Amino acid sequence: MKKVILAVLLIAVVLFLVLPSLSWAQSTEEIYKAKCAGCHGADGKGSAGGKKMGAPEFSSATVQKASDTELADYIENGGPQQKASHAFANKGVSATDATKLAAYVKTLR
Repeated sequence: MKKVILAVLLIAVVLFLVLPSLSWAQSTEEIYKAKCAGCHGADGKGSAGGKKMGAPEFSSATVQKASDTELADYIENGGPQQKASHAFANKGVSATDATKLAAYVKTLR
């Protein structure tokens, strides 16, 4: 009986550690809504709270001129300043998702 309980606990711990990092085939738009829209707004123009924190409008020349690599770095690591509030690599956004999000935000004009 102890072995069964131990096995169940071990499986539970493994699932707890692995499941949050798995991609459940969310679309880029779904990831944006879940991870980005709270500050950047659904339309990329910034929410009230996001504007107070300095979230740029995605229609701005700065964002539109930035490369997808630069934008993906901001999404993953917080950009050159490494803003912790914007380092989503540790918050479940993969490098692939960050690259897709970088291209997606440029469509929000």
